[in-house]
Amino acid sequence: MTLRAGGPMRSLQARLLLTVLGLVAVVWLVAVVATWYDTRHELSELLDAHLAQTASLLATQASDELEDSALARAPTLHKYQPRVAFQVWHEGRLMVRSAEAPDEPLSGRRSAGLADGEVGGHFWRVFTTQGREADVLIHVAELQSARRDILWASLRSVIWPSLLALPLLALGIWWAVRDAVRPLRELGQGVAARRPQAFDPLPTQGVAPEVLPLVVALNGLFERMAVQLASERRFTADAAHELRTPIAAIRMQAQVAQGATSDAERTDALAATLQGCDRATRLVEQLLQLARLEAEVGGDAAADSGLEGETDLADKARRLLAELAPLARTRRQSLTLEAPDAVPVAMSAPLAAVLLRNLVDNALRYSPDGARVKVRLTAAHGVTLTVEDSGPGLPAEALDRLGERFFRVLGTGQPGSGLGWSIVRRVSRLYGLSVAVGRSEVLGGLRVQVRWPEAPV
Repeated sequence: MTLRAGGPMRSLQARLLLTVLGLVAVVWLVAVVATWYDTRHELSELLDAHLAQTASLLATQASDELEDSALARAPTLHKYQPRVAFQVWHEGRLMVRSAEAPDEPLSGRRSAGLADGEVGGHFWRVFTTQGREADVLIHVAELQSARRDILWASLRSVIWPSLLALPLLALGIWWAVRDAVRPLRELGQGVAARRPQAFDPLPTQGVAPEVLPLVVALNGLFERMAVQLASERRFTADAAHELRTPIAAIRMQAQVAQGATSDAERTDALAATLQGCDRATRLVEQLLQLARLEAEVGGDAAADSGLEGETDLADKARRLLAELAPLARTRRQSLTLEAPDAVPVAMSAPLAAVLLRNLVDNALRYSPDGARVKVRLTAAHGVTLTVEDSGPGLPAEALDRLGERFFRVLGTGQPGSGLGWSIVRRVSRLYGLSVAVGRSEVLGGLRVQVRWPEAPV
């Protein structure tokens, strides 16, 4: 599980829930602010229009009619009426005012229009206009607090229902998110309940499209783990099977040396013991090579396992033949190489050495004393490696079985486990090489040709 610096990461359900609820809260706040601004603007326009309409009605009255004090004694018909006031000024003298209006002017304006001001310890919204006579000035005002009360009363009818609905919305979102991540919980529970040895694929029928890639990836992982485990089991079985014989031989020769009555007998037994150790060492090396190769699965195994690269096959061949030349001389075998100065191939250097060593070593090992072994590299129309010898060759039925694990041709008189050809076949499959086995037309023995695919132009 990925960890943050401050502790474990929240669950996917908690992250989704917090994200969605946070977005809902932000959107709700933005909507409330937008509603507040829009309602305040529209309400201000409406109330300003009412002030202007009242002022226009007063302006149509003659000055002598405005002096009638009955205007100031109008009955209260609405709860907000006391928050509205008016004044009529004539030649700088207050002619008439409403009961709520102060004695000083509500506004300093001398022309028609709206203004805000503080008079008598209250804040007013004032509309000013002239009367029928030019020297008559009319102020109609409304308390700003009244406007705020109307605004909040209007907003409460909108905000409170949505505010009360938020807990229900949060509960619905929690249920929806929990239901959405349910397939992941079920998948986790199913994987946790599996036995360690169970590598059968998870069912993909009825799986949500968002979860399907994860299920497919897990099935691929199970398949690779099954192949890896099978490879390890085969390696264990192969090692136990093949090492039993050389270990028994080493033990027997050690017992002979222990009970030897002469130096010559003891020397022969110890020499045989060393040969058995060498055979066991080579067998272990081949088993390890085969186990590593069999761990690579799929067509892109070379790329996925870091086995890509370019190797000079001619240089590898020269180094290998120089290393094996002393062994060939002990049996009077001729070991030759025909190759250009450089033959680059798309292959890792270690596996190129493994391929060459197994082919050349088999040719030397299973050819008689004094035989010829020839290695040839050509680079025309793709790289071709040819290894041929002058040995007895193989019958047709044996050629078909080359590459089977632990298959050996009887009667050769040479120790071996038959794993060399398995390694050659596995390296060839790993890099898409073609391997052809037949009789050498030149030397008369076995001929092996390995061809690399042509590089795309």
